[in-house]
Amino acid sequence: MTQTEWAHLPNAKHIDWVIASLKANPEKWAAARVAAWDAARVAASVAARNAARDAAYNAAREAAREAAWDAAGNAAYDAALGEAWYAAWNATDDAISALISYDDCAYMIESEVDEIKILAKLGDQKAVLLLPACIVFNETKELV
Repeated sequence: MTQTEWAHLPNAKHIDWVIASLKANPEKWAAARVAAWDAARVAASVAARNAARDAAYNAAREAAREAAWDAAGNAAYDAALGEAWYAAWNATDDAISALISYDDCAYMIESEVDEIKILAKLGDQKAVLLLPACIVFNETKELV
């Protein structure tokens, strides 16, 4: 197995899954982003989503995580090229941001979608960012 720049992170397995899943199911990621945005739109406003992404981005920029951020983000971007690539890439970028920034959030990917929707509606930043990943996981039921 190839050693990645994010292999040292607690959520490395889940980051690997996000990238592999995107390569295998770009259309599911694009659709999940739309579904997640619709589910979170009422309570998790644009401001809350931007705040969550800013927090994740800032945490990921710490010196110890900079290489992981760049490598995982580039891998997701490369995997997303194709139909609906922009929506798919944004959904995976959100998931990778959360997985790099918050060591305690990987369980959300394997949770029930309705549970994560509730957390997202309550404004939980990790849930907002990981809802598309949770949707895709529950549709495919496989963690690479």
